Amino acid sequence: MSAPTPRERLRQARRLLASEGMRGIAARVLRRALEATEPPGYARIPVARADLDRASELAAAGGPLPGPAPWAPGEPLTVAWITGPPGEGSGGHTTMFRIIAGLERRGHRCVVYVYDLHGWELVQHRRTVESWWPWVRAEVRDVADGIEDAHALVATSWPTAYPALATPAAGARCYFVQDLEPAFYPAGSLALLAEATYKFGFHGLTAGRWLAERLRAEYGMPADHFDFGCDLEIYGARAADAGERRDVCFFSRPSTPRRSHELAVIALERFAARNPDVAIHAYGEPAGDLPFRFEHHGLMRPEELAALYRRCVAGLVLSATNVSLVPHEMLAAGCIPVVNDAEHNRVVLANDNVEYADAHPAALADALERLVRRPAGDREAAARRAAESVASASWDDAAAQVERALLDVVESARPALAA
Repeated sequence: MSAPTPRERLRQARRLLASEGMRGIAARVLRRALEATEPPGYARIPVARADLDRASELAAAGGPLPGPAPWAPGEPLTVAWITGPPGEGSGGHTTMFRIIAGLERRGHRCVVYVYDLHGWELVQHRRTVESWWPWVRAEVRDVADGIEDAHALVATSWPTAYPALATPAAGARCYFVQDLEPAFYPAGSLALLAEATYKFGFHGLTAGRWLAERLRAEYGMPADHFDFGCDLEIYGARAADAGERRDVCFFSRPSTPRRSHELAVIALERFAARNPDVAIHAYGEPAGDLPFRFEHHGLMRPEELAALYRRCVAGLVLSATNVSLVPHEMLAAGCIPVVNDAEHNRVVLANDNVEYADAHPAALADALERLVRRPAGDREAAARRAAESVASASWDDAAAQVERALLDVVESARPALAA
């Protein structure tokens, strides 16, 4: 399109004003202003240049990876975890710390190394961990201060895979994969750099079977999976005694495209128009000005979230890639998750109590409406079945699966070290 004239710009502004209002125009202006401040080129890549260069050289050379520090079968492991800055309420960090806590209960030692390119002080990261995951004993260190030898060294996201490869520290290289991260980006540099990490030769420890199958089939990456657990003491508590459920909730995550926030909003707008008597609750990130009446709860602690789920007949939770923790926790509380129908969701959830719907607004709204319009007795029975379906889901079991995989990887890497 040719450059618009001032008159065409004016007509555009009038059309946008009529269709989106002043709030919509203000949002567009803000987005443009933010885009203009983004730095070009390398500065957008979330990997330190030295790590990127060194890891690239090692990957191109194709030499053997470091093996574990000296270890004998039966001894506890020392496991080093490299992670991005932990964020309050982060689901990915919650899963990692639950596995770490499970390993610690089994007598292993874990050390968490924070990979922070934003200049925050280590004390701030330690404070976040102590506040949100107080049951973790692992020491929190800074990658910039160096990584000590360990029996296993675990990258936890694609940016952390680069320092995990670049460091000379001993440790059988593993990769804690919770999602298909190249899919987070449009085709381009970040997607390619993320995909490249699957060929580093690390051993995958994946959240759910779907990811392990994809990594083995598409990248030849050895991988074991662990099944999602659920904190039943929090989410399962009093699920059967919740009383009559009337409301609907949804996970608000507009900053994360794979959680399909816009699709959820359009579906909920359709649902709300037909069911004005049903209260809608949002939690998570600020949802902004939505085209229907709702109550926003912000970032909630697990106990608060469980109480919200116990008020709700159903919750809308979408995922364009690997499923999140949310559906499992909803099920434990007796809240039926409405999920977009996709192989990755069905494989990982593997639960007949989930309500699947095609990923378009009408189908999702219809699924919510079917659930809330069932007789009260049917809703209560469905809530009980949902809670019972995950009654055996345990993060202890998940940690045991990871422990077995780590022991196998360390054991198999020992001869290479001895040679």
